[in-house]
Amino acid sequence: MKKNLIYTRNIGIAAHIDAGKTTTTERILFYTGINHKIGEVHDGTATMDWMLQEQERGITITSAATCCEWNYENNKYQINIIDTPGHVDFTVEVERSMRVLDGMVVLFSAVDGVEPQSETVWRQADKYDIPRIAFVNKMDRQGADFFDVCYQINNVLGAKSVPLQIPIGSGDDFIGIVDLISDIAIVWNEKDYGMTYKKIPVPTEMKNIVKKYRSKLVETLSEYDDVIMEKYLYDNFSSISEKDIIESLQKNTINLNIIPILCGSSFKNKGVQTMLDAICRYLPSPLEVKDVIGINPVNKEKESRRPSKNDPFSALAFKIASDPFVGRLAFFRVYSGKIESGSYSFNARSGNKERISRIYQMHANKQNPVKQVSAGDIAAIVGFKDIKTGDTLCDEKNPILLENISFPDPVIGLAIEPKYKSDIDKMSLALSKLMEEDPTFQVRTDNYTGQTIISGMGELHLEIIVDRMKREFKVEVNQGKPQVEYKEALTDLVKHREIYKKQTGGKGKYADILFILEPGEIGKSGLIFINKIKGGNIPKEYIPSIEKGCKEMMKSGPLSGYEIENAKITIIDGSYHPVDSDQLSFELAGKLGFREAAKKAKPVLLEPIMKLEIVVPEENMGDVIGDLNRRRGLIQNMNERNNIKIIQSFVPLSEMFGYVTVLRTLSSGRGTSTMEFSHYDIVPEMVTYDIVMNDKKNNKQKRKKNI
Repeated sequence: MKKNLIYTRNIGIAAHIDAGKTTTTERILFYTGINHKIGEVHDGTATMDWMLQEQERGITITSAATCCEWNYENNKYQINIIDTPGHVDFTVEVERSMRVLDGMVVLFSAVDGVEPQSETVWRQADKYDIPRIAFVNKMDRQGADFFDVCYQINNVLGAKSVPLQIPIGSGDDFIGIVDLISDIAIVWNEKDYGMTYKKIPVPTEMKNIVKKYRSKLVETLSEYDDVIMEKYLYDNFSSISEKDIIESLQKNTINLNIIPILCGSSFKNKGVQTMLDAICRYLPSPLEVKDVIGINPVNKEKESRRPSKNDPFSALAFKIASDPFVGRLAFFRVYSGKIESGSYSFNARSGNKERISRIYQMHANKQNPVKQVSAGDIAAIVGFKDIKTGDTLCDEKNPILLENISFPDPVIGLAIEPKYKSDIDKMSLALSKLMEEDPTFQVRTDNYTGQTIISGMGELHLEIIVDRMKREFKVEVNQGKPQVEYKEALTDLVKHREIYKKQTGGKGKYADILFILEPGEIGKSGLIFINKIKGGNIPKEYIPSIEKGCKEMMKSGPLSGYEIENAKITIIDGSYHPVDSDQLSFELAGKLGFREAAKKAKPVLLEPIMKLEIVVPEENMGDVIGDLNRRRGLIQNMNERNNIKIIQSFVPLSEMFGYVTVLRTLSSGRGTSTMEFSHYDIVPEMVTYDIVMNDKKNNKQKRKKNI
């Protein structure tokens, strides 16, 4: 069958933890005929949660891709789905999936509404301009409130959302929905896992509320659609057909003007088929999104690629994974052109050709080999040598470099060492493979103690990494206590001259540089290096060596050896010796000069600040707030939902270790909390003194131990 891109959908399913993403995906696979049995998260049988750690914990850790087909209006639609994690520690999986999606289904719990990770996911979707539909799940739960969730989507997320359905009942009484477009009620049959349903007239007691929300739907569409507005103003509802509403909804969803809202209960098998219809109806095909824009690496000019087989090949590698049977897999999205297994592709980052040995269409952790993929496809390849997350694969004769994927810095670290000395090489190999898979996981060696420090997005993230090392790579490690990944920042401008001179008999070493060191740009990390040398005081070939030395010293700040977040260096003068000067001399001068100047630039310590949301009964609120104040927390907001208090605050990560246990004690087991990284902020002076002195003491003890 010839592939028609207009019937292709590349979508993601994202939400806060426990909103029902994987459960919903399992129902989609069941109703589309991919699976003949429904897998359940709580039983550890979910297809998309294939990792042992996912099955044991009942959470999604890694994004999983699959493909299915759905018949809608006599057309067969191919739906490529990426099921993403909800836990904030694995937000990298959501970020890189968003980069390659055309549309998204965002799930909300009908009981809990808009939660912290829901906001994060929403911001990520805004960042990539992804059209989306909302699905209010768990309508079968006690306390479910569809209309309150709609209100929160509008007010908390700032979205222009429109309900397309109204639930019939809630909690145990939830039996189906009323479709506002067709003005028909749909009731699901529970005996056959919701495979069949019947359409009935709208219940009499619901006619007024259905009329009210259908009117709101048309009013909202009339704000963006002149045809709907004209018919609404002059003919009211009489001449507005279902087709008019559907076409307007599709156009305005793709243009990011509105968010259609559906509802149901994935666990009780209600509402999933209508959601699949909505995916086909309202979310865009690859032909309906903007052409992808990139930079030509040769002439540095912008170029675009259309989603067509006839355009030059271009694709983005968004994930690297290891499979015990096929080896390293690179997941990629094809934006234009086509590629066949056994052919070659050009890596625009490395400038090398990569052989594409085999191409697979993925179904969770199972691979179906295919001969070729083309524009609009999401697939995986094996046989490559050097492909990293964010790399662009393209036609060598028509190179293009697509926008890379940005990832947050790690906020928490852990010292590890192999249990057995014979496992040192195995540990290094395991860490390098895990780093390749996960850009938010980093490994470094402590300059003071020689220890191996692994860093990640949270305690759970590092716990899973250590567990994977044990199970997948057969490496057991001893680990220290989790430690905060502080950073250092410069706050003042310093002018500094560094003369590096060494004479040992024969050829010596000589370098002389004068530079200005100052804080970098707010919100950006790394070194801004500016060369203002004129007249050849320092030869051009030595300038990169100065930059290299400065960059190296940014990894170890003057206060306590933490990385300096950003800095700006302007080289304004210097001198060299025709015999004694070389690249190494200027690199060392850059290192020594940066270290001395950084000490004078009034360095401060920065700590990761977490956004914390606590859900707690009112009677425990006083104790919880008092505890937050002791932890240097800043309360931002207090709301109420279903007679439960919601406290939103910013708290330093260093104060939050073991907080879940404390909260349970304070609330008699009834309180819950969610936490995600927000930003870095300056550590108060007294706390900085304690951290620096403690670090010096610990490093001294560790050095003695190592000796």
